[in-house]
Amino acid sequence: MSASAPVVVASELSRAFGAFVAVDRVSFAVPPGEIFGFLGSNGAGKTTTIRMLCGLLAPTGGSATVLGLDVGRQAAEIKRRIGYMSQRFSLYSDLTVEENLRFWGGAYGLFGGEIAARIEWAIATAGIEAQRRTLVRELPGGFRQRLALVAALLHRPPIVFLDEPTGGVDPEARRRFWDLIDELAAGGTTAFVTTHYMDEAERCHRVALMHAGRLLALDSVPALKRIFPAGSVVEVACRRPAAAMAAIERMAGVEEVALFGERLRVVLARPSAAGGLGELVREVGGEGAELTAVDPSLEDVFIHVIARAEGRAA
Repeated sequence: MSASAPVVVASELSRAFGAFVAVDRVSFAVPPGEIFGFLGSNGAGKTTTIRMLCGLLAPTGGSATVLGLDVGRQAAEIKRRIGYMSQRFSLYSDLTVEENLRFWGGAYGLFGGEIAARIEWAIATAGIEAQRRTLVRELPGGFRQRLALVAALLHRPPIVFLDEPTGGVDPEARRRFWDLIDELAAGGTTAFVTTHYMDEAERCHRVALMHAGRLLALDSVPALKRIFPAGSVVEVACRRPAAAMAAIERMAGVEEVALFGERLRVVLARPSAAGGLGELVREVGGEGAELTAVDPSLEDVFIHVIARAEGRAA
């Protein structure tokens, strides 16, 4: 496998459970050193995809390779060469940090001076020197997540699969965890990350938007946001947002409208429709209503591509 070849290639990859299709003909390629985000709500097919790529679940259609190895025929070799962090915390709670690392290092075939050096690397990288003799069950959630990540990297895998790695941890712990992912990617490690957090997806080099088992869009975050023409996303502040929302939903040229706190976020088919929107909002929403053109968010993109896929967008 050449240094520039994709580390993951999926072609029409599918997985069915009886009549239910969890992953429906998904295709993509991931180059070395990329932080590749799989964004979608629960049940979108993210975990099923990652389990197939890790050799834990056989595809029922299509094909995929990881590090040049076929996921259907060479699953055992894939497992030896990748790092994997599952949704469920997988370390032993009744062992210390250091004991867990020593156990997992041995499972990966590391011994002697090599495992000692990798344990020191892991502890320093995760920033848990003071906790090295602490039982894992006594660690805060953020420390456990960082420990699980470096444990998956002890054997220096060229790619690590992270399945919703920050579930249940606080925002500051999530930020620190992602700082660590950035450092790993800068060093050449490929990170394949599933998430349903928009702010985490913003930190990925490219993002695949998954919904109902299908890949709806794939690109960098700036490129995904360019599906909206400038001026077509408008924020509305008014005294009667519920009444304004009901009226806006019936207005021609409006693709989507949603309530965000006390403000409305409106996606227009054409920026020129903003004039009519302003008149309507001032009439229905009450005196002092304001309209502001805003930059689209990744959440706007996600809602839009789902609506388009389901035939709800204009």
